[in-house]
Amino acid sequence: MKRLFALSPRLRAIADQVPAGTRLADIGTDHGRLPVWLIRQGIITGAVASDLRPGPLGKAQALARRWEVADRLSFRLCDGLAKIAPDEAQTVVIAGMGGETIADILERTFWSRAPGHRYILQPMSGQDGLRRYLSAHGFAIRREVLVEEGETLYVILLAQPGKMAPLTEGEIWVGRQERGMESPLRGRYLAQEVKKLHRAVEGLERSEAPGDGPKLAQYRLAAEQAEALKEEWEQWQR
Repeated sequence: MKRLFALSPRLRAIADQVPAGTRLADIGTDHGRLPVWLIRQGIITGAVASDLRPGPLGKAQALARRWEVADRLSFRLCDGLAKIAPDEAQTVVIAGMGGETIADILERTFWSRAPGHRYILQPMSGQDGLRRYLSAHGFAIRREVLVEEGETLYVILLAQPGKMAPLTEGEIWVGRQERGMESPLRGRYLAQEVKKLHRAVEGLERSEAPGDGPKLAQYRLAAEQAEALKEEWEQWQR
């Protein structure tokens, strides 16, 4: 029996969040490695895999044939969830794209806020904008997972329709934290994001653009609150 391919650390961390037996939709499936791996491991029995481009979708179909799971995958050439019905997926993975694009996919899907759906969201950029969108548009972020691949830290947001306490500006940037939560990479992540915020504040302070005044105030508040979260986290680790 040939040995199953390994997932990258980022994809493996996403796979670890998929509940056993769920009906899965993998949006922007690219080469289809995630759903094929999950089926071959017996974690799910089938999935819908979609992609906007025919090239990657064709490669996903080829991979499914190679690993003899093509009959358990449904492939959709579409933008986001446009051609996926609400009863086809309990768990939706949207990974490997910008936070703004992920938010746009959710906003354009009429059933995205319907009860019974959960979302595993992994933005490559714009995590702050995605958190802001989720908290303001009927989604609750239940947990965040950090994963390291190479020299990059990636954030995985686990969300579902529902209410959550409003996020502060600092939490918009670094996520919510609670005493006792296990997150070995969080200290490094907080330091990284606080540094980004301070750089943004310094840049805005030098800006003469008329619209940057309110933006500067927002970034200053985010930097102050994120710094406080960083200090709180460091105290908890002592």
